[in-house]
Amino acid sequence: MRPVDLPVLVVIPALNEEDSVADVVRDVHLAIPNARVVVVDDGSSDRTAARAEAAGAVVLSLPYNLGVGGAMRAGYRFARSNGFEIVVQVDADGQHDPAVIRDLVAGLDRADLMIGARFAGVGEYGVRGPRRWAMRALAGVMSQVARTPLTDVTSGFKAAGPRAVRLFADTFPAEYLGDTIEALVIAARAGLVIRQLPVEMRARQAGAPSHHPFKAAVYLTRACAAFGLAMMRPRARLEDLS
Repeated sequence: MRPVDLPVLVVIPALNEEDSVADVVRDVHLAIPNARVVVVDDGSSDRTAARAEAAGAVVLSLPYNLGVGGAMRAGYRFARSNGFEIVVQVDADGQHDPAVIRDLVAGLDRADLMIGARFAGVGEYGVRGPRRWAMRALAGVMSQVARTPLTDVTSGFKAAGPRAVRLFADTFPAEYLGDTIEALVIAARAGLVIRQLPVEMRARQAGAPSHHPFKAAVYLTRACAAFGLAMMRPRARLEDLS
């Protein structure tokens, strides 16, 4: 059966996104009417959970903030428990265009994991300074590990096929940047095929991103640490997983 014919679970990790999450849920339902949408409320202190549920999403509420990695691990385990073989990760701030989900899922006929890549020649999304340098360096290293050209290894817009869902339900890392860099390392070292699709980012529907040289330096340090930690972990093998 082709990936586009399989049931799709869209997982939206959300922390204090009450102003945007309902619109994101509705946009996903409009773009993929047959998809199941799960919002993982990552310890929000606002009305994120209520607004997501009112918009038609299943809500998994974590007792406290675990970060995107912990939220996505809950999403992958929900997928396994409910028989979903395709999982798509979408941000709750509205920057990811749900209309692209079909293209990401279609790409799973040639890959186990499809990344919606921001820096691949589509759109005008840009990052400057040390953070951009870090992203380029990490992309270069990850391209070697994954044995394929990758330009955006910190994207939160991804589609995972059956083998990736099986792997991540047991091994998805909850640490900082675990949902991006470390997860890609785990997938690549397990023998999964990783590819990317150029995508255009939309403006945030609410809130504002933070940009600061100090935060960029911290990001670089943490990103390198996440990569090193991932490379030191024992290699996961699909045949050993339940």
